[in-house]
Formats: sequence, C-alpha cells, structure tokens
Amino acid sequence: MVLIHGFGASGRHWRHTLPALAPDAAVVAVDLLGFGGSDKPPSCLSGEIPVTGSVRYSFDLWAEQVADLVLELSPVSAQARRVHLVGNSIGAMVALTTARLLRQRRRPPVQVILIDCAQRRLDDRRLAEQLPTARLGRPLLKTMVRQRWLIAPLFALLARPAFIRRVLLQAYPSGANVDDELVELLHGPSTTAGAAESFRGFVNLFRDHLAPDLLRELSNPAEPDEAAIAVRMIWGEADPWEAVAEARHWAATFSCIQALEVLPGVGHCPHDEAPQLVNPILRNWIVGTSTSAGLGDEERER
Repeated sequence: MVLIHGFGASGRHWRHTLPALAPDAAVVAVDLLGFGGSDKPPSCLSGEIPVTGSVRYSFDLWAEQVADLVLELSPVSAQARRVHLVGNSIGAMVALTTARLLRQRRRPPVQVILIDCAQRRLDDRRLAEQLPTARLGRPLLKTMVRQRWLIAPLFALLARPAFIRRVLLQAYPSGANVDDELVELLHGPSTTAGAAESFRGFVNLFRDHLAPDLLRELSNPAEPDEAAIAVRMIWGEADPWEAVAEARHWAATFSCIQALEVLPGVGHCPHDEAPQLVNPILRNWIVGTSTSAGLGDEERER
C-alpha cells in the first residue's frame, strides 16, 4: 500500500493513517520528488534549455518515481502481490497516472483510492470554463509565473507558518487536527534548498493529465486478458477546492470507479482531518471485507 501526499505535503501527512493500517498491510508513505525530504532539483519548463540536474516536474515524472518504488517492493511480480495506490489531491492524480503506467508495463495494481482528487481547473484544456477575465489574463499569468524573480518572493510569502495555518483552516473546515505538528510538517520542507524551484515547477503545470482522461482510459482495458484496475473514492463534502459534484459525476460516468464515500462536514484532507472516519473505510477496502457489490450500495453519506 503506497500513500501519496498532496501539494506542499509529504509522507508525514499520513501520520494518522500509517499506524492504523500497518497491521493490515505493508504500508509506505512516499515523499514525491520536490517535496518533503526528497531532493528538490531545479525546474526546467517547456522551452527552457535544461541545466545539469534539472527536471520537468509533471505527473508522469512522479508516476515514474512511484512505479519504480512499487516494482522495487514487489521485485518478482507486482501482479502476484496486491498493490494499493492511495493519493490525496495531486497525490490522487499521481496515483491514477501510476496505475496507467503500471498497466502499460503489464504489472497493474489491484486498486487506486482517490481522496479528494485534484480536478485541475486551471489546466489549459479547462480554460473555456473560466470567467472571461481569467481567460483574457491567462497569457500574462503564464508569463509571470515562469519568472524566478517573482516566484522566489511569492513562495517565501506563502510558506510562512501563519499563512499555512490560515490555508489549513480553509482546507479543514472542522478545524480538527490543525495543530503545530501539521503546520511544521508543511513548513519545514519549504525552508530546504530547492523548495522554490519545485514550487515553480508545479505552478507551471498548465497542461498535464486530467482525471477524467485517466479514468476513461482505466475503464477501457487495452487487452482482453488485462487485469482490471478498480478505483474507489473518498471525498470531503465540505472541500472548498474540489467539488463533490464532480466526484459524483465521475462515479456515474466511469466504469472503473466502484465506490464513492462522501463525508459531510469534512474538507480537502479527510485522512488527516477525520481519520476516525477514513481509516475504517481504507481498512475495509484494503482487506477486501466489503460486501457491497455496486456503487449504488457503497456510496454513503457519513
């Protein structure tokens, strides 16, 4: 079971998940490249000349990292050992991208669990959904966020503990578990070398994978004998950034999605805000004790 964090977080964001699920599975929480304790190499955007050690931050890059980890932990065959990819926010996008990659390598995971998956409304392919003013200002925005002279002070401003706490209180509407430990685990990595570069790489992801495209692909096996990839979702109904209505639309549209659990009053990071609700769901899905057969039976309001 691989736990994949969201933007600005790290494996430590699964502080309430790891001890709860360790008795049931071999659990590892990864720090994606550019976050947490991982290296934070210089960003190389499209059109830029690469420098030594630079990378183009993307979901494919992070998926390669996670897929390599999965295959290292299952050296004989990832098909012979049940693999569960659990991701929150952009980590959910990484989980979907990793599932796609492992399927291409003919070594698919058993299931993917999305927790408030990033819907990426600022992607260029969703530009038509934006207000006219946002569409008109997009070229200037894209030019500005490429500039290191602007990104460095902006990142320093956003990475202040007081600002982090304010954002967390939006993301965690109940206020539960917004404590000094949480602020520190988000702030600490922002003070390490290269943190502003990974931030620059991320905020310039204006054209990358979208969840519906990946879900559509996972719903249509490329080979007749290809193992199915099941997708299940947990969603905080009070998420201020990722609308639960879109999650319900995905669940009704894509056949790979087998369950949706909606948690009332919970925000963008249910695994940390309400672990007492999320951990039993994860345990149920990991050990395979669910008796529900279809999405209509498994979706519940908690």
